[in-house]
Amino acid sequence: MSAICVSSGRLDVDRRLEFAEGLALSDDLAAAIEVLGDAMALVPGWAAGWYRLGEWHAAAGGHDAAIRAWDRAVAADPADRLGAGMKRDLLRAVPVTEEVPPAFVEALFDQYAPRFETSLVDQLGYRAPQLLAAALPSRPFGRAIDLGCGTGLAGEVLRDRCGWLGGWDISAGMLREAGAKGIYDSLDKRDLSRLEIGTDRYDLIVAADVFIYLGALERIIAWCAGSLAPGGMLAFTVETGDAPLTLRESRRFAHSAGYVRTLLAEAGLDGIRLDGAVLRQDRGEDVAGLVATARAPALQREGQSGGEDAVPA
Repeated sequence: MSAICVSSGRLDVDRRLEFAEGLALSDDLAAAIEVLGDAMALVPGWAAGWYRLGEWHAAAGGHDAAIRAWDRAVAADPADRLGAGMKRDLLRAVPVTEEVPPAFVEALFDQYAPRFETSLVDQLGYRAPQLLAAALPSRPFGRAIDLGCGTGLAGEVLRDRCGWLGGWDISAGMLREAGAKGIYDSLDKRDLSRLEIGTDRYDLIVAADVFIYLGALERIIAWCAGSLAPGGMLAFTVETGDAPLTLRESRRFAHSAGYVRTLLAEAGLDGIRLDGAVLRQDRGEDVAGLVATARAPALQREGQSGGEDAVPA
């Protein structure tokens, strides 16, 4: 998402940005930085301007100046709709970001929704929903929830196997696209990073290329484990990384197999399986990932017979 898409609210400053953009396109980054830097004195609370200035400083090799500009962008917009905090963190020797700002994800996918499937499926060979469907047992599922359902690509693959299928997404634009397909029994706008365990239980929870936008997975895995019905299945994909948690230049997170396996086990899930797979293409390169499945313990009769109370197996 580019800062140039957002007006400063002042015509004179917007014109200076247009002039600076022309200088940048002519490879005169120093002049572009000077023009926009001077203009920022007139609109010090313009997050998009600071974001763009940070991009140019980074491209020119001025990492410290870029970090300062992105600091100003985050201060101007604490919700960080442009993702300046992640850009800043990628320049740090030791990144500290552990989540993608929900406002950034929402704005990104609202903007992306109309062309999402053309870009992802036709151009990037996206196949996470098919990989998840193949990894699940062939049995039907009574009640299922599609986390980060997007335009409904996973829902299309799983609809015939679910008695009831709901979808949640942070992007209203994505939900409109999914709703037009008529495949979900319920659609709701939810921030997956802020879910609280309620009374609803699901026989299947699926998340196709969603956790890459959440970062640290402790909270969402705990929610999934607490929201599965006995014997219910959790299935999701992540990008593969060497460290437990890695913020990539794409501003998506990668996770190691050890980190994912540990979280699933600590959440009390069993039948854990992690399979390597190519999730899609990115800039002509395969994106390596994991297809993860796990199961909530089934209920069994205490003592195997006679008792009326069921307990987790």
